Amino acid sequence: MSESSNHDRNRRNSLRMLATAPLLLAGAASAQPGKAPARADGPRVALVLGSGSARGFSHIGVIKALEAARIKPDLIVGTSAGALVGAFYAAGFTGAQMEELAIRVKDIDIVDMGTGAKRGMVMGDTLQMFVNKATRERPIESLGIPFIAVATQLRTGEVKTFRSGDLGLAVRASCSVPGVFIPPKINDQEYVDGGLVAPVPVRIARDAGADFVIAVDVSSGPLNATPVGIYEQVMHSFDIMGRSLAKLEAEQADVVIRPDTARIASTDFNARAAFIQIGQSTGTRFAPVVQEKLAAWRAPKKRA
Repeated sequence: MSESSNHDRNRRNSLRMLATAPLLLAGAASAQPGKAPARADGPRVALVLGSGSARGFSHIGVIKALEAARIKPDLIVGTSAGALVGAFYAAGFTGAQMEELAIRVKDIDIVDMGTGAKRGMVMGDTLQMFVNKATRERPIESLGIPFIAVATQLRTGEVKTFRSGDLGLAVRASCSVPGVFIPPKINDQEYVDGGLVAPVPVRIARDAGADFVIAVDVSSGPLNATPVGIYEQVMHSFDIMGRSLAKLEAEQADVVIRPDTARIASTDFNARAAFIQIGQSTGTRFAPVVQEKLAAWRAPKKRA
C-alpha cells in the first residue's frame, strides 16, 4: 500500500474518532448515574448523610474532618438535610466553602412562605432555585462525585432515589417535610421528605455498588421539652419516628459517625456554627477509625 493511501486511511480514522468522541464521552458520563465507580486501589467508598433538619449542618463539620484526613468518597447518598449538604459536596464545594455559605445564607434565600396554601407553609421553589444557581444549573449526572438524593413517594410511601435530572428539584423533594413543605410534583407523582422511609440510607448506597459505607447519623433524638409551634411539633414527631429506623439502617454501615447534637433542638437554625463545630470535632475523632478500617479492607487484597 502506498504512503499516500496510508495517510488517507489514518486521516479517515482520525476524523471518525473525532466525530464519535462526544457520543462516547456522553455515554460514559451517563452510563450508570448514581453508581459508585469501580476502583483498582481499594473499596468503593460511600458517604451517607442522614436527615435531621437544622442538625444537618453538622454534616458540614464531618466533611471538613474527613477532608483533613484525606478521606474522599466515590459516592454520596443523602436524605433531607443530608441531601442538601450532599448535593453541594458532590458539586465540588469544599467543607470550608459550605460552612461559609451556611453561615452567610439567610432564611429568605431558601424559604418562600405560601399564602393560603392548605398542604404546607413553604412552597419550595426558592430552595430549588438556590441549589441550582449555586451549582451552576448542573444536573445530577454531571456532578463531580456520583450523587443520590432520597425522597418518599407520597401516594405509595415507597422510597424514591433521584440519580439524574434537576438537582435542585431532587433536593427539594428530599427535604419536603409533610405539613411544612408543599409536596413537589415530578412526573405526575408527589414527593415528601426521604427521612420518612430512609433517614440514614445505607442500603441504597450498598445497592449502588458501595463496598465501604461511612454513615453520618444526626438523629440524636428529641429534647426533653414540649414543642411550642406547629413546625417544632412536626420536627419533634419526626425525631421520635426516625430514631429507631435510623439506628437500624446505620448498623449496616462500616463506620457510623454520630455527632452529639441532642442538646440543641433540630429546629434551631441559629445554631448553625455550633452544629458545624460539633460535626467537625466528632468527625476528627472518627477519621482514624475510618482510615484503620479502610486499611484493613485493602490488606487482604494486597496479600492476594
